[in-house]
Amino acid sequence: MRRNMLLLALLTGALLAPLVARAAFSVELKSVNVDLPQSDRLFTGEGADVLNSNCLACHSAGMVLNQPALTRATWQAEVNKMIQSYKAPISGADVAAIVEYLTRTKGAGS
Repeated sequence: MRRNMLLLALLTGALLAPLVARAAFSVELKSVNVDLPQSDRLFTGEGADVLNSNCLACHSAGMVLNQPALTRATWQAEVNKMIQSYKAPISGADVAAIVEYLTRTKGAGS
């Protein structure tokens, strides 16, 4: 009896293995087109060059300028977060100018 059960298990496994393998590894790749938003909008005004040089690598000007008005301290924290958490390659010399611009254009008091 034990021999028959073993034989049945082996035959079942041999018959089902190709079906299981085919189902588990069946992958079909298809090409897709993705339209990313285009933006030629730049930061403008006094001090905008430092944001255009640093921030546009990851953010659109529209995305940044559509943020809520924040205090100087909060803008400072946001710029620091970009540098520390996201490894934004912003020169220490540019941080004050970026915070100044953002506070002037999107500031919410002190």
